[in-house]
Amino acid sequence: MYSIDTASAEARAHVSDGIELAYQEFGRRSAMPLLLVMGLGGSMVAWDDEFCQALAGRGFRVIRFDNRDCGHSTRLDDCGVPDMACMFGQLAAGLPVQAPYLLPDMADDAVGLLDALGIDSAHVAGVSMGGMIAQEMAIRHPRRVSTLTSIMSSTGKPGLPPARPEAMAALMTPTPSDWPGYLARHRRVWSVLCGYKYPLDPVRSEAMAQRLFARGPHPAGTARQLAAVLASGNRKPALAEVRIPTLVMHGSDDALVPMACGIDTAEAIPKARLRILEGMGHNLPFELWPAIIDAIAEQAGAPGTPAPHMTNQQVLQD
Repeated sequence: MYSIDTASAEARAHVSDGIELAYQEFGRRSAMPLLLVMGLGGSMVAWDDEFCQALAGRGFRVIRFDNRDCGHSTRLDDCGVPDMACMFGQLAAGLPVQAPYLLPDMADDAVGLLDALGIDSAHVAGVSMGGMIAQEMAIRHPRRVSTLTSIMSSTGKPGLPPARPEAMAALMTPTPSDWPGYLARHRRVWSVLCGYKYPLDPVRSEAMAQRLFARGPHPAGTARQLAAVLASGNRKPALAEVRIPTLVMHGSDDALVPMACGIDTAEAIPKARLRILEGMGHNLPFELWPAIIDAIAEQAGAPGTPAPHMTNQQVLQD
């Protein structure tokens, strides 16, 4: 097992015109590259240090980064703040919506980071919006993605079950700029999003909130990221052309991106494997880290792990 001191110092890479991404690496540079893509509004530290350390211990060069508009990466405040109520109304009416940028642009950012690091291809794992970005990488840049792991994510197909009202209400709650208010909101949101089997761990949750708060909450950037999700449309037809080995993982009790969205993702990608994690919500609970890390390592063919053998649409429930 690698120790935490194998983590590199945080750095920034120019990935496209006007965009720089903050990133950090764990493990040996000679190991298999594994790019971790975080979800809506979450900076790279939402990939817990211990989680990244454990992946490095499985033989990966783990790379985590801040998406544009969050953390220490480029913030696009000149683009203004989207009117989210208007966008949701347009979607409900079946009308197209506009956003300052789209998920394909964020996928291009991630590939630009691989370019900056001199990496030809990487195993890619993404959660929630990060899973959508990872899907776009597989669609737009298939030679750069060795394997794809899409976690608690969706194809964006119209008609999929929506988030539960309480989850959407929690997500849309304004983010306070002061620490006590930020912590209280963090606890409320994740109390709703955790699944029934793995309730919120107050100690770990507060530690994560401290790390996220230290990097600077950026509600305007989160709104632009959400606009990108809403405006990017349906990936399912394009995913039908993906031939990259794919694993889809989803919690059975996901209040924000319901399990049906994960099933739809696995159905979209030929020969994708689907793993349902019983009782998991829209998070990565500490208790399930071994199973999730094992699954990512198995998918990537990491040393000492068995080769994947499940057939298309076969489901493992934990």
